[in-house]
Amino acid sequence: MTVTALVAVLVGLRLPTALPADDPLPAVARFGIVAAVFALAQLARLRFRTATGMVSITWGEAALIVCLYLAPAGWLPAAALLGTGAAWTAMSLAADRRPPVELVRIAAALTAATALAVVVATALGEPFLAGPTPTLVPALVAGAVTYLLTTAGLGGATLALRHGVAVGPALLVALRGKVLMFVGNVLVGLVVVALLEIDPRWLLLLPPLLWLLQQTYRHRLRADQEQRTWRAFAEATAALNQLDERGVATAAVTGALALFGADLVDVDVARGDGRWRRYRGDSSGCVRDRQVGPPAGAAPDAHELVRPLVVGDVRVGQIRVRFPVSGPPDDRERDALAAYSDALAAALHDAATHRELRLVSARSSYDAVHDALTGLANRTAMLSKGDQALRQLAHDHPVALLLLDIDQFKEVNDTLGHAAGDQLLRLTGNRLGTLARPGDLLARLGGDEFALLLTSVPVIGDRAAPMAYALRQAREIAERLAAPTEVAGVRMSVEVSVGVVVAGAGTADLTELLRRADIAMYQAKEGGGSVAAYDSTRDAASTDQLALLAELREALQADDQLVLALQPAVDLATGAPTGVEALIRWQHPRRGWLGPADFIRPVENSEQLGTFTRYVLDKALSVAAGWARDGLDVPISVNLSARSLLDPRLPAEIADALRRHQVPAHKLVLEITETVVMSELEVIDEVLANLRRMGVQLAVDDFGTGFSSLSFVTRIAVDELKVDRSFVIRMADSPEAAAIVRATVGLAHELGLRVVAEGVETAEQRAALVALGCTAAQGYHFFKPMPADKIGAVLGSLRDSAESNVFPLRADGAS
Repeated sequence: MTVTALVAVLVGLRLPTALPADDPLPAVARFGIVAAVFALAQLARLRFRTATGMVSITWGEAALIVCLYLAPAGWLPAAALLGTGAAWTAMSLAADRRPPVELVRIAAALTAATALAVVVATALGEPFLAGPTPTLVPALVAGAVTYLLTTAGLGGATLALRHGVAVGPALLVALRGKVLMFVGNVLVGLVVVALLEIDPRWLLLLPPLLWLLQQTYRHRLRADQEQRTWRAFAEATAALNQLDERGVATAAVTGALALFGADLVDVDVARGDGRWRRYRGDSSGCVRDRQVGPPAGAAPDAHELVRPLVVGDVRVGQIRVRFPVSGPPDDRERDALAAYSDALAAALHDAATHRELRLVSARSSYDAVHDALTGLANRTAMLSKGDQALRQLAHDHPVALLLLDIDQFKEVNDTLGHAAGDQLLRLTGNRLGTLARPGDLLARLGGDEFALLLTSVPVIGDRAAPMAYALRQAREIAERLAAPTEVAGVRMSVEVSVGVVVAGAGTADLTELLRRADIAMYQAKEGGGSVAAYDSTRDAASTDQLALLAELREALQADDQLVLALQPAVDLATGAPTGVEALIRWQHPRRGWLGPADFIRPVENSEQLGTFTRYVLDKALSVAAGWARDGLDVPISVNLSARSLLDPRLPAEIADALRRHQVPAHKLVLEITETVVMSELEVIDEVLANLRRMGVQLAVDDFGTGFSSLSFVTRIAVDELKVDRSFVIRMADSPEAAAIVRATVGLAHELGLRVVAEGVETAEQRAALVALGCTAAQGYHFFKPMPADKIGAVLGSLRDSAESNVFPLRADGAS
């Protein structure tokens, strides 16, 4: 801008000038008058504060119009540079104390704006010594508008660059404050030109009118600024409505920067522990905080305001606001800061009170669910969180509960005192905490009893595996706790008795698991060992199995309790259904939904097995008959207990059921387990042979988990092998599991058998099975078990989509 101003001055002075021959004023005097008019226009400035600094409003447009009349156009840039530079230098020395580079910037900007306005005005008319004619007035107004937009634009750009904000808002602020005064400036300039043209003596009447007009401008600007200030004050104080110290202090700094147009704001907060924290923000809007010492009592300088933050007799902090050098604070800012400080002090005090309430509430909540001595969860938390953890697991997912009791704890208390007993309890709690794994729930139930709920028990095909895992964990814990330690100066070994119970997550709540674990723990004490598993036969309160068998008898007579859940197996190449497995579920009127694991074992050991087997077969064949009527040619699979093969009447009963439902024998697949190979009873071989002669298909369920898989398939002719889910789930991470799957698929291909992979849950597992040559699979990745009334539509959709993927060859004889 400085270069632009100097170029404008040099160009303007080199332009030819033609003063009237009878001009009563010498050229120097005329130039001096013009420079003085420019200077007076700047001296009569009005200022108001914005969020980005001080904005000055002057009589520049009026001076421009008058000077266009008084002097040749080429003189005006030089006169503007001289007059405005002198005026702003004088104001800086008197009040602002602006740096010299800032004065040069202001003078250069005003000179550049004057030069551009002169170009516009003279391009539309010849205003030198010409009266305000109808043709000349638009030229003067255009020049004034150009001057307004140029000065406002340069001022807005300066504020935007200095404070890192957008140019638009700063420009709008400057224009909004200048609109009224601009209209008055143009009118005043035109009136002065008219009076000079008529008789200069009329100018003696203008000073009082100009003074009144200046007061009107000042009042209007002050009213607008008051409105903006109180609006900003309301927004800033409303933002203080926070519940934490950081939120209040950050909002306070941000609000003070916007409210006072400050260069720097510090909010120092006194903490309850005697420490202080300072939150600082500058004109960039960034707020940082750090720990500081108590604020020093140094007096602020002329450009700072400091207020203590006090509520009653309690000092909660201090606020320091540093104003720009060009706009020191006045009485209005002091009053506004006083009111703002009171609101900030109350907000900080409320935040500190709320923080204390939160701490007290948190401590109370913590104490309600934690043991005061060890810091572990207490019995209440164990029951609540334990039941919640059980509800989040699948119904048949195994969980284990370990109940520990310290042996000879009473003797420690009696011999070494209760302080030693407390030390022993803390030591035991700490050791158990290091032994617990993520996801486990550890608690001290009271006295010397501790409980550990294991929710991440491995899920594999062997039903005895969860209990074996839990017993290993219990023995390891007992051994680790027995490591010698020192209590009250006495070296001792902490021995514990551990009761272990394993159950499905949906079969019992935590209260029942604790009861069973307590029985197991006393079994451990009575048996002389450190660990014992829950034995239902020694549980006088366990009547579940007896009641379950009685309730099953009623369920077999009803028609709405034992229901089928059907899960299709699909061809991995075409997606067509290859079969459907019928799974039995029990909608128990009192216990809710029960899976096979909840009732199959008692049924297999009871005299109701035959009735139960016939019931399931009848329901399955009834569904298969419905498929046949709908044109669905899909076999149905039914799991058969190994004990059922001991009944020589089984083939005849199955043949009768097939006739009644008019289902071909080859549409029934009986799934048997490898455990039958361990028996050498002739009746089993006879039953299986009769079933084969009937045309019923046989499938080996859970293949690979038995003792003699290869011996099984060579001894008994089967049609299908079902790869156990435990291998499918682990084959991505376990080379051994992948090898078993690969070997099973290869064996099936060699023997001409179908192979179905169970428990497929992910697309990665499906892709791996395809790569291994497996032809069919079932699992949640494809379909979950579903009711009989929905399976027909699913099978039809699978069949149709598979057929749509088959394209006929071209006509006979085509190559």
